[in-house]
Amino acid sequence: MNDSELDAITVTGIRVHAHHGVFDDERENGQEFVVDITVFTDVSTAGENDDLAHTVHYGELAEAVADAVSTSPVDLIETVAERVARTALRFARVQKTRVTLHKPHAPISVPFDDVSVTITRPEPGA
Repeated sequence: MNDSELDAITVTGIRVHAHHGVFDDERENGQEFVVDITVFTDVSTAGENDDLAHTVHYGELAEAVADAVSTSPVDLIETVAERVARTALRFARVQKTRVTLHKPHAPISVPFDDVSVTITRPEPGA
């Protein structure tokens, strides 16, 4: 299935203080990371039956994403984005996910608004 054949649930702006980065200051002091996540699923049964059991609970998704970002410091935001994608794909109804991980306070010597990595991952084994 491609994105146009699936429904989507999106949570934007999940803010997490974490200690990822290659520089000592980033590891010691940490900084804010922001996650936008879309999970692709079929929400038709949930919509017809008004039943949370037939969809992805976006509150639980947001908490799981925040936990994935806040643990185990790594050097690269690409690694954190992969971790977030794997976390989302563990939700039973998620078939695909798109993750954008923002690092708005990255140590860059010129003025900038944001740095981000966006990845899209299918269901395991798909």
